Amino acid sequence: MPLEADTLAAYPAELEIPAQQVASAVAASAATAPRVLVVLDDDPTGTQSVSDLPVLTRWAVEDFTWALHQGKAAVYVLTNTRSLDPAEAAARNEEIVRNALAAARNGDGEIHLSFVSRSDSTLRGHFPLEPDVIAATVAAESGEATDGVVIVPAFPDAGRVTIGGVHYMRGTGNEAGQLTPVAETEFAKDATFGFVNSEMAKYVEEKSQGRFSADSVIVLDLNIIRAGAATGDADVSAKAIADAIEPAAASTPIVADIVTENDLRALALGLEEAERRGKKLLYRVGPPFVRARIGQDIRAELTGEEAYAGNVPSEAGGLIVVGSHVGVTTRQLKVLTDQHSAARIVEIDVEKLLAAEADAYLDQTVDTVVEALHGGDVIVHTSRLLIKTDDPAESLRIARTVSAAVVAVVNRTLKTFPPRFVIAKGGITSSDVAAHGLEIRHAIVRGPMLPGIVSLWEPVDGPAKGIPYIVFAGNVGDDESLARVTRKLSNTF
Repeated sequence: MPLEADTLAAYPAELEIPAQQVASAVAASAATAPRVLVVLDDDPTGTQSVSDLPVLTRWAVEDFTWALHQGKAAVYVLTNTRSLDPAEAAARNEEIVRNALAAARNGDGEIHLSFVSRSDSTLRGHFPLEPDVIAATVAAESGEATDGVVIVPAFPDAGRVTIGGVHYMRGTGNEAGQLTPVAETEFAKDATFGFVNSEMAKYVEEKSQGRFSADSVIVLDLNIIRAGAATGDADVSAKAIADAIEPAAASTPIVADIVTENDLRALALGLEEAERRGKKLLYRVGPPFVRARIGQDIRAELTGEEAYAGNVPSEAGGLIVVGSHVGVTTRQLKVLTDQHSAARIVEIDVEKLLAAEADAYLDQTVDTVVEALHGGDVIVHTSRLLIKTDDPAESLRIARTVSAAVVAVVNRTLKTFPPRFVIAKGGITSSDVAAHGLEIRHAIVRGPMLPGIVSLWEPVDGPAKGIPYIVFAGNVGDDESLARVTRKLSNTF
């Protein structure tokens, strides 16, 4: 594993760029007509890097009308497509883009929309399918062809960085300072979305099955991103980025080196300049891109008091739902259960969910959770034995069965004895809990519960209104993170 310091030694130092500089550039471009980024988020954890933005779990035209009238620079739409097969994912992307464009046309004056396909910082998801569908739908609806697809999986807050065109995970603990190519991590072995290349240009070639060759990919390395470092002039970087993007046509893939928030802001200024010159771009990105692209400052982590602001917290216990199976989640779950001795632990046995007596087993589980919430927090987790098959479709079916059971437990609990708070751990888990377990249709992302990660949603309608909902990705945080978030919200921990 290379050392990060050694890998960065060949490149310029980062250029300090305030968020306000990006916000001003964005505002200038929007002076003649409102502009909104519509973020198609393939699981809800993309919201963890932003604050005070609307989020939708439904995407009818009237839902977009509500969101666009919030007057914000970006709107999140929870697509949950990482849990769908390719055909379903394609149909959902198309429907969402059509409805968003229809809502933008229906107002007093047309709002200009740009589209973001938000996906995983460890490269899992439907790529290039989702950007392809978005580009085709935009072209069909508006006649506007996409010149380039900008691919930025980096998530520095969570230790994902791209250097020299290679995507890495930063080490922690004894491996701090080291970089592991992402194809050498557990995430690359995903049953549905596995991959073998960490070099982004080769990853694009792999996933596009050669439709885009590696040498056709435009790589914005740190020499370009940080071109203005020597003079301290962000405009130099913006020009270098826009110049490098100039040849893009017909959805040319464009990948970017990113190590810090300043790199993301430099990229945002360059993309703004490229679009000012007339380039039509789509974005395939990790969580922090949108924050930088709209010029939003990094919000400080929310306190427990802020999490309940404007609402009276229930005296019931909180509900912590854990569905993710990645290693860091299992470690976080162990720390939480070790430290939170007052919490009741309810394990959902996956093998019983797949058996004939699943309904009776679910009834028993709900009764147990409701009874336990009267006395304090309840940790509901799926059994840690991951049942996998060699068939990606069957793996997805099993995942859906498990997720449906978790949703049923949450929904029936909510309508019987509402919890003080809900934390959902894992991307698909948190998506299904939001849209179906808590029946959230519209929410506002208030901000992160930990620095740069783990978002709090405030439901603005439905049976969960007033209950803080915490979206916690499966693959972020250290071993203590789940316990720290729970401690902020709990009245018994």
